[in-house]
Amino acid sequence: MSFRFQRIDHIQLAAPKNSEDIYRPFFKDILGFEEIEKPDTLKKNGGVWFATGNIQIHIGIEEPFLPAKKAHPAFEINNLEGLKGHLAKNNIPFIEDDKLPGANRIYLFDPFGNRIEVLEWISA
Repeated sequence: MSFRFQRIDHIQLAAPKNSEDIYRPFFKDILGFEEIEKPDTLKKNGGVWFATGNIQIHIGIEEPFLPAKKAHPAFEINNLEGLKGHLAKNNIPFIEDDKLPGANRIYLFDPFGNRIEVLEWISA
């Protein structure tokens, strides 16, 4: 083939109209992402973008909105136990899952019900 995929540029999650101010504290204060400015040509579409390290999440407005209950992004983390404690302190529920060999992982849901997986690989 004459082409090759390099990396994931961003992940987009759908959201209902006028939900930007609800997403900001979730991604900034709870998960530690920073808000990044959208290009002027896309601002009229609504939504909000976040980044941490080389990870970007774009929240896009979709009407009618249906949360992604099964499809989801999965983020690798260092110190999953620390995140679990932080989520618990902030009353953010999560589901622990032990079905993936070699990984500790949890699922949580954004403010509008989109599923997010967070995992930490167990070193051998």
